Amino acid sequence: MSKAVESVNVKEQYKDVYEYTKQVLDLIAKEEITKEEAEWVTRQTVDNFRDHVNPGFLGYRKSVTKDGQFAAVEWKDAGPNSFMDVNGKVYIDCLGGFGIYNVGHRHPKVVEAVINQLNRQPLHSQDLLDPLRAMLAKILADITPGDLKYAYFANSGTETVEAAIKLAKMHTGRTSFIATTKAFHGKSLGSLSATAKGVFRKPFLPMIPGFRHVHFGDIEMMRKTFEACALVGEEIAGVILEPIQGEGGVNLPPDDYLKQVRELCDQYGALLILDEVQTGMGRTGKMFCCEHYGVVPDILCLAKAFGGGIMPAGAVVATEEVFKSFFPNPFVQTTTFGGNPLACAAAIATFNVLIEENLLDRCTEMGEYMLKGLREAAAAHSDKVMEVRGKGLLIGIEFHSDEIGYEVSKGLFDNGVLVAGTLINAKTIRIEPPLTITYEEADRVIETFRNVLPQIKL
Repeated sequence: MSKAVESVNVKEQYKDVYEYTKQVLDLIAKEEITKEEAEWVTRQTVDNFRDHVNPGFLGYRKSVTKDGQFAAVEWKDAGPNSFMDVNGKVYIDCLGGFGIYNVGHRHPKVVEAVINQLNRQPLHSQDLLDPLRAMLAKILADITPGDLKYAYFANSGTETVEAAIKLAKMHTGRTSFIATTKAFHGKSLGSLSATAKGVFRKPFLPMIPGFRHVHFGDIEMMRKTFEACALVGEEIAGVILEPIQGEGGVNLPPDDYLKQVRELCDQYGALLILDEVQTGMGRTGKMFCCEHYGVVPDILCLAKAFGGGIMPAGAVVATEEVFKSFFPNPFVQTTTFGGNPLACAAAIATFNVLIEENLLDRCTEMGEYMLKGLREAAAAHSDKVMEVRGKGLLIGIEFHSDEIGYEVSKGLFDNGVLVAGTLINAKTIRIEPPLTITYEEADRVIETFRNVLPQIKL
């Protein structure tokens, strides 16, 4: 049988798939789509989530109208701090992919870096030395605090936590860890063992053995856990913490907490692992949140905004003393796509933008402005709002119940502001806009919040 005949048969065999892929690719290529095309995209998205992704997601979306119809399907970016749905409605992005868009949506310099590398070589051979990974590792060594020096690259936050756990085990020869209540470190099995949320953990019990959880901010409980573990011969390999808890509700630590944890780790020969997947890359007004507290970890985890809002990317940065456990066999911890040229180009450009546009100071300035405005808006609604707190542009608004939080986040969404609050976790909603948010946009967010609160019925 000739190759031509084979091709015809294959094309005939997959005719429906081929036509469907062509239709989708043609839509992607269009600058603008018609109303009919928008309706088709909406139907396809809802139907395929129900039939082929997970119907559970449909119940947790803010984009459902009162009559049960879907009002919004995300379609394209509409500026550095906003996006547009398939019907053309624009939303200010105060969710930011849970902290992905620190330098904004589609920052031109990050896009250009990725396109330039894409035109040169999208992925590397896996065998030769790839230059951008080496250059990005040097940048991390130069920009991270203390003597953090060596980097391992991954694709996501949970992967960086997995690598950090393995590195701590290899370096210390120990298997026990301390994590905290309300912590979120990811959902792969190792990082899930450090994560504290029961709804994520229960279906997969038992977890990886050796993880103990203590109350976040309670240094005496942590001290006693260290002592007890030492007494029974289960010495701690490492303590893993978010400097400020994100998913747990934007929980800030007591002033001296991180320093005291650092001291406990030093006293008992344990490593301090800081998960800055959400708090890093300028989100709190410092390049890394631990700098606010004068603490240097042994291992630092980064992801989310690390890829500049363009590429999935993550990194683990550690001291030479710790990282050298990986030296004898560098293949003990690898990933096919971690540290790929496109991701590295995006991360390098992101650091360039953060510095060039002075986004750390801007984050501090805009964070203080939004925090003040949101607190003033909430002042007359103490029956609904418990507290507005945060650092930089990681802001949490805590309500008296999940139901109130969900209704507020839904009201904000209906008025063109997207925040982080879902049906199952809305008692504290997060405000995480790009660090490039303008005063005009911030005022609109604050004013919308002010207008929505009186509409919420208890």
